[in-house]
Amino acid sequence: MIKWFKEINMQDVLQCGGKGASLGEMTQAGIPVPDGFVITAAVFDEFAKRIIRKIERMIDEVDENDNNALNQCSKRIQKLIIDSEMRSSDSKSILNHFRRLDCMYVAVRSSATAEDSAEAAWAGQLDSFLNTDEKTLLKNVKRCWASLFTPRAIFYRKEKNINGHISVAVVVQKMIQSKVSGIAFSVHPVTKKRDEILIEACFGLGEAIVSGAISPDSYVVEKDGFLQDIKVSEQKKALVRSQNGNIWKNVSNDFVQKLDGKKILELASAIIDIEKHYGFPCDIEWAYDDKFYIVQSRPITTL
Repeated sequence: MIKWFKEINMQDVLQCGGKGASLGEMTQAGIPVPDGFVITAAVFDEFAKRIIRKIERMIDEVDENDNNALNQCSKRIQKLIIDSEMRSSDSKSILNHFRRLDCMYVAVRSSATAEDSAEAAWAGQLDSFLNTDEKTLLKNVKRCWASLFTPRAIFYRKEKNINGHISVAVVVQKMIQSKVSGIAFSVHPVTKKRDEILIEACFGLGEAIVSGAISPDSYVVEKDGFLQDIKVSEQKKALVRSQNGNIWKNVSNDFVQKLDGKKILELASAIIDIEKHYGFPCDIEWAYDDKFYIVQSRPITTL
């Protein structure tokens, strides 16, 4: 019902979702991934048994083209999920796995079991909750489950005529308090050159890049190890973790290169290893806190 990353590989997509399976695959391949576990889709399926008929009836009856009705339907379903109790053995097991991670904060991320299928591309539809501690863990797991039923997700499900029970796994992963973080592409997504890696970097948490709040440094590395181009961007503030969630902190030196040449090449080498392992170009999220960590890898879909 609950699996450590080291027990998972890409054969486990149906129970661990695309995200969970990828993190397990990279862990087994020796790629430095922050430790964690996956609450498999079987846990959600067990939880949903008692309420799934109510949920499906509400979805069947709603007019997806009526925004107000869609929003109200979503609120009722999500409240039903949050207010329902999970099986005692499952909640105890989740908390025990969390304690074995021996950390204060984890990221709790939805990992849809339909994430990688052509018919139901759920990527980006479901929620994640950062800075989760032991007190908020079980609620945030249920909030991930509930995100299967946001107005957008219900609309998508009806528009694509996706019928029947859809399941979701949940990834629970150690939070890295990254000094520097960012994204990388094992094939340059703009020039499309297969021998070029593009790395983007910022101080603090990588969410600042993903949200578009800051302009990152960009580094282009050729796969033969030549550092071809460095563009340093001004960064006046960094997103960092605090006891009250993520906050913006001023950066004293505006124009500072986020990674030096040696670290850029070290990260590029890890990116090449990931691409070789999977056999296709990868879009990668990474973090640096005294060493590099890979927190996500997915296929580049824009080439």
